[in-house]
Amino acid sequence: MMRYLRMWLAASLVVVGATFLAPRPAGAQSKKAVNPPGSPTNLPFSSGIVVGNTLYVAGTQGTISGDIKKETSSALENIRRIVEAAGFSMADIVAVNVYLADVKEFGAMNDVYREAMPDPKPTRTTVGVAQLIGNARIEISAIAVKKH
Repeated sequence: MMRYLRMWLAASLVVVGATFLAPRPAGAQSKKAVNPPGSPTNLPFSSGIVVGNTLYVAGTQGTISGDIKKETSSALENIRRIVEAAGFSMADIVAVNVYLADVKEFGAMNDVYREAMPDPKPTRTTVGVAQLIGNARIEISAIAVKKH
């Protein structure tokens, strides 16, 4: 009998402990849109959204020219404008997604990207896509986290 009582008590403590230690949903954090001067105003999305100490940068193209190096440089410059308008720096970027209209242009894109992104380089995913809006060669999105 004592053995069953101890087992019941141990099981009860686990359940009660799990109830008190279970993760609680955080209160809703406010979102702040970031649209630097010169950003298009007719689009149904923001250039960036800040939630807490994290910035989410929308897919961003550069000036469409048909030249992957120029478009990569221009897209990264547009991202820099969004990042800085939000009060972050390029060094705060932790993750990047790159979408290429032609994966054969990966090397040329990578040369520009390598020079533009500070060390340590953020994580990155690069994928080839069938087509980008406006016949762009590249589109880049990013996530930045500001140090406390």
